[in-house]
Amino acid sequence: MVGLAALAAGCSSGADATPKITVTARAGVAPLPPEQGAYFGAWVPPSDTDPAAKASKTPKPSGSGSPSASSSSSSSPSESPTPDKDATKPGMASLTGFERAMGRQLDIAQSYSGWKSDFPKDTDTALLSGKRYLLLTWAGADTREITRGKDDDLIRARARAIKATGKPIFLRWQRDMDKESLQTSRVHSPADFIAAWKHLRAIFKKEKVDNVAWVWCPTANGFGSRDAAAFYPGDDQVDWICVDAQPGGDYEYRDLSETVKLFMEWAKGRHKPIMIAELGVPQSYGDRRAEWLRKAAQTLQAPQVKAVVYFDSDEQAEEPRDKRRKYSVTGDKQAMSALREFATTPYFNPRNLPVTSGE
Repeated sequence: MVGLAALAAGCSSGADATPKITVTARAGVAPLPPEQGAYFGAWVPPSDTDPAAKASKTPKPSGSGSPSASSSSSSSPSESPTPDKDATKPGMASLTGFERAMGRQLDIAQSYSGWKSDFPKDTDTALLSGKRYLLLTWAGADTREITRGKDDDLIRARARAIKATGKPIFLRWQRDMDKESLQTSRVHSPADFIAAWKHLRAIFKKEKVDNVAWVWCPTANGFGSRDAAAFYPGDDQVDWICVDAQPGGDYEYRDLSETVKLFMEWAKGRHKPIMIAELGVPQSYGDRRAEWLRKAAQTLQAPQVKAVVYFDSDEQAEEPRDKRRKYSVTGDKQAMSALREFATTPYFNPRNLPVTSGE
């Protein structure tokens, strides 16, 4: 990345003062935190019945002749087309339907990509064509093989493809690296993860990819039951600190404030913006889902929190009756209303996007 950009937002003293925030991302090219409030976004899985998604073909990553992001991008995405036009684009029907229910367009739309998957997919291109920031969650691979250079060609291709978009992108690589299952299969150890992270960043730097903000994202529970902080690559390697913060299937009910408490305490020692990248309230909470969301909105109106992304999906459920791992609010009138209140609260609409009454 180019230089160190510093963002001082709000007051500099007092209990509720916004801390001085530093990122390694290049101002005016990569996405930066809002000076006040926090972005609101979501992961909304494309519908299997979306005809545009079915008809789409995934383009190949661009080659070395890609234009420089610094010559064609800015820190704010371009003006978006009308919602109806967006809905006809590949994979966008579900997302635009969610936005109508929320009463506003999202600041951030999340997309998941396998380690060897092509980028951008048609859905990624559709997202990047509008006013939303893309949060690209990229799966990892064996960290030791990455550090040895086995996947350098793949990493280089991804770097060039991201650069070629000419759009500001959040890059969340190998989320949940602190999970024991991932350490056994491919992460191995904190030292191995950090070495691989630095290897990726070195390749992106060599390719002069300036339009990306690096998001480091373990689990919130990892700050209690595991040593998630041991995987932190360092302030000079990270733009945003992040956690996935679903309450977990072991609880009958648990406020978000309890889930993120230890992470938030650790984060105070870092001058980094906070992103909650997978916020979700399980269907098992029943009538208390709306209560949970309203309390979560209060918890996250903290000066260091700069982005919140809702996980509107049931895909983690182990079987149809597994309501503890279903997070979609579709069909739950009370939860949908509470999430709409969340999304339209001025704190979570820092760009003052138009707000409607919702569906």
